[in-house]
Amino acid sequence: MRSFHLPSLQRRRYLPMSLPTNNAVKFSSAKLLRFESPALLLRHAILFATLLLGCFFLFRSFDALRFLPEFSSSSSSSSAFPFAVSDNSPAVEEYTLEKVLKDASMDDNTVILTTLNEAWAAPNSTIDLFLESFRIGNGTLKLLNHLVIIAMDRTAFARCLELHRYCFSLVSEGFDFHQEAYFMTQDYLNMMWRRIDFLRSVLELGYNFVFTDADIMWFRDPFPYFYSRADFQIACDHFFGSSSNLHNRPNGGFTYVKANNRTKEFYKFWYSSRETYPGYHDQDVFNIIKFDPFVFNLGLKMRFLDTANFGGLCEPSKDLNQVCTMHANCCLGLENKLHDLRIMLEDWKVFVTLPPSWKKSPFVTWRVPEKCSIEALRHSGAPMSD
Repeated sequence: MRSFHLPSLQRRRYLPMSLPTNNAVKFSSAKLLRFESPALLLRHAILFATLLLGCFFLFRSFDALRFLPEFSSSSSSSSAFPFAVSDNSPAVEEYTLEKVLKDASMDDNTVILTTLNEAWAAPNSTIDLFLESFRIGNGTLKLLNHLVIIAMDRTAFARCLELHRYCFSLVSEGFDFHQEAYFMTQDYLNMMWRRIDFLRSVLELGYNFVFTDADIMWFRDPFPYFYSRADFQIACDHFFGSSSNLHNRPNGGFTYVKANNRTKEFYKFWYSSRETYPGYHDQDVFNIIKFDPFVFNLGLKMRFLDTANFGGLCEPSKDLNQVCTMHANCCLGLENKLHDLRIMLEDWKVFVTLPPSWKKSPFVTWRVPEKCSIEALRHSGAPMSD
């Protein structure tokens, strides 16, 4: 169903090392020449050279550090997060979370966020297809200027620096999120809940965000299709015809959230509800708390996005003239996802080359799902929104 997320870090600053200043160990060069034997002087010279060389490599290693201590859910909104924008310059520049969000944001303080781990960062894998969709989509290329890729491990961070301008490093102490996290495993649950907490921190800093899983292809600028007065909007595995129907089946892999007091309180409540419903992932808990009186009393304006515009393999968008995004949901296994995602991109490339009259033909549609067969999911008994 989705991907990964989590905490962050802060680069250590070290003061320059200094030698002792005790008078007992101060010698003038004259005394050294007068009283030390040549062999002893040579040993001193070798020791001094070794010390200098060690300091040189020590400071070089500090300059390469990009990952720091764990981000805590109790951290204040002013907590600093490391950020590197480019590895092409002689020294990699680092920023706080506030800085990267400011640099990547639109005029209205909106950013696009996705998450990445090593399993999805391999060459010719998920992240490459994700970025390609922005490049070939209708009005989506410009949106890359506002995309921040949140890397969950060192390999994903290094790969991001090769591909994209805005790469944010988050490391979760005590957890290893570099491998594919299978649906409903403990690693999966940890990632999903840490993601919710991290997104809360983005809201606390005053930034609206579109969160998107990296297995979602962007074929059209979605902003004209969002509800202008909604606080919180979420895509669906299955859409029942009304954007306000709480019985729609949402998918947390795609959300558009505006930063205000209502959404901040909602994300705090959502995150704290993990203790009320232990063993459930964030999407299941959301399906419970969306009916809670607390959410109603907040006055949160919630909307569910139509699969005609924001589709997926659970319920594909039928009209390519209207589709904004397509999600590789209802799919088990990374290889199966990649297979169907590549077909999506091929289908879109063919569609954009068609004459205008042909594009409106009802016979022009997706060839997916193929490997991501919903029937296979039903027979396996797996959840429908992986």
